Amino acid sequence: MPFVRIDALGAGPDRLDALGRAVHDALVEAIGIPPDDRFQVLTGHDGTRSTLRYDDGYLGVRRDDELVFVAITMRSGRTAAMKQALYRRIAELAHEYAGTEPRNVFVTVTENEPIDWSFGDGIAQYAEG
Repeated sequence: MPFVRIDALGAGPDRLDALGRAVHDALVEAIGIPPDDRFQVLTGHDGTRSTLRYDDGYLGVRRDDELVFVAITMRSGRTAAMKQALYRRIAELAHEYAGTEPRNVFVTVTENEPIDWSFGDGIAQYAEG
C-alpha cells in the first residue's frame, strides 16, 4: 500500500490528476501494486502563498519551475532494480500524461513495516495476529 504525496509548482487540477495517474500507473507496472490500491495527496503550489524551494542544478540535473516532488511511502521489500524501474517509469509517464520534463521529476521512497499502517478503525490491518 503506497501512500503518495505529490507537490507541484504551477499545477492546477488537471495537471495534478495527470501526475497522480502517472505515479499510480508506474507503481502498478514497475512494482506490482494492485490497481485499486491508490492513496494520494496532490498539492499544487502557486509560488506566492506557498512555495517549493529547490536547487536548479544539484547533481547536474537542470530543474525549473515545472518541478514535481513525488514522495512515496511503502512497505519494505522492493529490490534496487525495481525502484530504479519505478523512478524511470514515473518520469516517462509524467512526461506522457502531464507534459512534465523527466528532469523535473524528483522522487523519494520511504520504506516501513506492516505494523506502521492503519487503514482506519484504529487497527493495524497489515500486522500479524
